[in-house]
Amino acid sequence: MIILEASNIYKSYGNKFNKQEVLKGLDIRVEKGEFLSIMGPSGSGKTTLLNVLSSIDRVSQGMIKIEGKDIVGMKEKQLAEFRKNHLGFIFQEYNLLDTLTVKENVLLPLSITKTPKKEAEQKFAELATELGIYEIKDKYPNEISGGQKQRTSAARAFIHEPSIIFADEPTGALDSKSASDLLNKLQHLNRKRKATIVMVTHDPVAASFSSRVIFIKDGQVYTQLNKGNETRQAFFHDIMKTQGVLGGVQHEH
Repeated sequence: MIILEASNIYKSYGNKFNKQEVLKGLDIRVEKGEFLSIMGPSGSGKTTLLNVLSSIDRVSQGMIKIEGKDIVGMKEKQLAEFRKNHLGFIFQEYNLLDTLTVKENVLLPLSITKTPKKEAEQKFAELATELGIYEIKDKYPNEISGGQKQRTSAARAFIHEPSIIFADEPTGALDSKSASDLLNKLQHLNRKRKATIVMVTHDPVAASFSSRVIFIKDGQVYTQLNKGNETRQAFFHDIMKTQGVLGGVQHEH
């Protein structure tokens, strides 16, 4: 079942005298329960693509449907409501509130949707245990490591069981052990909860945890790789080869 469908997506910045086209008629479809990575050289448009798919930014032209609902035509208020109920976000910089504990940060999306306390507590306990942050639930962000912060951020994204979780370079600020730990947890949640994850990454190791990788070049889909029955190691090598052909593994800001 298709959960996200985007067709003929264009995104440009500037005015008619100084126009920069970033996305140029791009099509993308995501299956329910899929773990998709989006890769591409610096300046290819991958972060812009994630931003328009996740409603953070508006497209200049084209159609984006999530669960059959056209988000392009939504007014800001409708969009905010849709985002609150259907979308989860994991950012590179964690975006945790320093004045709240780990538990309070994770429970934020449920407090907005007015979930009953008992149900919220149960959801938190289950998810925090799976992500290995239950023991630090009463600590504040400045008392925990980068890896723990990002797993807290992931828990906050998953807690309200959104239709899709968008992850923007979620391992970008982590050391390799913390990154691997987070990716294993994301893969586990993807499989166990049938959660749909769309992740932008420049890191072939991170991408090898997903089930499909789309490569973007000059604002268009260049090619894609499906993991199928391959081992993660074999998939990693395929990704490396394609990335080599595409040119560059620069970090995109």
